[in-house]
Amino acid sequence: MAIGPSPKDIPAIRRTLAVYKVSSVLTGTFLLGLVVMMITRYGLGSDIELNGESGFLALTPVGELTGFNLSIFLLAVHGWLYVLYLACDFLLWRLLRWPFWKFLWIAMGGIVPLLSFFFERQVPREVEALIASLEAEQRARPATEGASA
Repeated sequence: MAIGPSPKDIPAIRRTLAVYKVSSVLTGTFLLGLVVMMITRYGLGSDIELNGESGFLALTPVGELTGFNLSIFLLAVHGWLYVLYLACDFLLWRLLRWPFWKFLWIAMGGIVPLLSFFFERQVPREVEALIASLEAEQRARPATEGASA
């Protein structure tokens, strides 16, 4: 028996892939926001404030915020989206029976800015090619089994 995905897992793979694509874009977007937040907080000593005394959107020194702390919001939302991204990565890894290094490599998409956008294009292409080969193999199997009988 060959090691690889099973044809019966194709619907689960497609569902997981659809969620993965959305989570990779969202995670990447919030990661870019997080990079901006890190630059403003640690480079400029300010947090991004929403609806504070300085106006709708302003950079306010850390600890002096009166409005909504958008910096903390970006941090928290990215964290939860990364959990979703990792869950999809894990499910794809498990369903496709990829090597562990591939799971770790794709997981880097939520840590390295812009990498998730690259993976959002590359991973689905690879998975769709794998699904196509599984489906072709499945269509060819009954024809060869019937010929040998």
